Amino acid sequence: MIITIAQQKGGAGKTTLAAQLAVAFLSLNRSVATLDADPQASLSKWAEVRHNQLGENDKLHHFQANGSRTERQIHELDDKFDYVIIDTPPHAETGAKILIRAADLILVPTQPSPLDVWATQATLAIAKAENVPVIIVANRVPPRSNMADDIVNNLDQLGSGVAKVRLGSRIAFVESMLNGRGVIESHRLSAATDELTALAREIIRRSSALHNRRAA
Repeated sequence: MIITIAQQKGGAGKTTLAAQLAVAFLSLNRSVATLDADPQASLSKWAEVRHNQLGENDKLHHFQANGSRTERQIHELDDKFDYVIIDTPPHAETGAKILIRAADLILVPTQPSPLDVWATQATLAIAKAENVPVIIVANRVPPRSNMADDIVNNLDQLGSGVAKVRLGSRIAFVESMLNGRGVIESHRLSAATDELTALAREIIRRSSALHNRRAA
């Protein structure tokens, strides 16, 4: 399963979602590769910190996108791993099209703000044109905010599937990233871990259903 995490607006939490989901899938005994297609290389920096600390105990396989060879690179990784998670740059429509076209599933992290919701529409349009299914993930949702709840509850009006699980605005996600970890590893008994585990399981269920439909 190739999962591309895309959002035209910067600061939506793509890299954090990519890293956290990769660790979550590892914890569920899946083989995982991450691919950093963002020139800022934030995911690669996280992966470097992770490998420096874990060494041979690091079960995550990380790669940097290889320019014009990226699409072929993605399919080579797909042959070797259960999940390939791709982090994409913002504001790069041409590159986004290639990375979305290569995917089996698109995850679009969206913060509960009008600006994020408006920006999401551009990514959804590309995914629709490429006929790739989308799941919108409500990200950095603040607690006890009626406005945020209203925005999240109306995300399905964008015309794509919305994850049932919401990711809260939690410091645990930031702290784990600084140490090259996922919250499942560094904050095991936390709401962040509960949310992330539930989201990973939801994605696995949906991707399995997608695979079965395609096989049929």
